[in-house]
Amino acid sequence: MISAKLKLDDIDRKIITLVQEDPNLTHTQIAEQINRSQPTVGMRIKKLEKEGILQFQPGINFKKVDLFLAIVELNTKRPTEILEMAKFCPFMLNAFRLSGSHNICILLSSSKLEKLDNIVNYHFRSDPDVTSVSMNMITEISKDFILPIDFKSEEHTPTLEEGCGDKCKFKMTQLKGLADSLE
Repeated sequence: MISAKLKLDDIDRKIITLVQEDPNLTHTQIAEQINRSQPTVGMRIKKLEKEGILQFQPGINFKKVDLFLAIVELNTKRPTEILEMAKFCPFMLNAFRLSGSHNICILLSSSKLEKLDNIVNYHFRSDPDVTSVSMNMITEISKDFILPIDFKSEEHTPTLEEGCGDKCKFKMTQLKGLADSLE
């Protein structure tokens, strides 16, 4: 059970559920709904945040905006490097290590489809350690889907020569240098 694994009691679960349904609720409003004091709710929320269980993430609601959102699945000999690179590429919203037919899944976003294809070409199709690449466009989202986005990415067109931006290019150089030194 999720609650047991996270060491949550009924009060914690109720607080998390209410915050997920309406992140704008005040501590007083939550306290009224769960029949606890406002200071108790505040302390519980602070504890859940400190433990990293409850987080508030500002971002763009992809259900409400007209941006391209892609899922890229791939197989690579160096999955840890791809996960590390995803922290720095402004077009990559997140990356996941998978079990199954692919070992990495990446969420990409841009206002232009061409940019997404360029990113996939730059980072994956040109990488000899990547053995397969599949890119699918998300065409519909059922629930609100909030993710941070780097607005500076729109100022840059990713290419094989220029990469996806300064931070991304620097990180790719570091990772490729590290990989070369291990061989």
